[in-house]
Amino acid sequence: MEKKLPACPVETTLMLISDRWKVLIIRDLLDGTKRFGELKKSVGSISQKVLTANLRSMEASGLLTRKVYPEVPPRVEYTLTETGYSLKPVLDAMMAWGTAYKKKSNASAKA
Repeated sequence: MEKKLPACPVETTLMLISDRWKVLIIRDLLDGTKRFGELKKSVGSISQKVLTANLRSMEASGLLTRKVYPEVPPRVEYTLTETGYSLKPVLDAMMAWGTAYKKKSNASAKA
């Protein structure tokens, strides 16, 4: 069964990364492969349940891959796919906009 995607491209993008945690997970995986514990620390105040749900959703959407190593205890690594890496310009634009907004807000607060 094929997923029905929205007609609007912006809505499609939002459907994939609308959760703030997903954007932060992508941000952290742009540097390379990370283990679950590393992501939990770097993303911030996210619960294990929410992180797991977001990682599963992102894997199902084709944004990242999950590799399980048959070890005790199990080691699991997450890596962005080519599709996941293709979101880098979107995150770069968000970073540039956020930086400019913070500068503008700080200038307004000082005035």
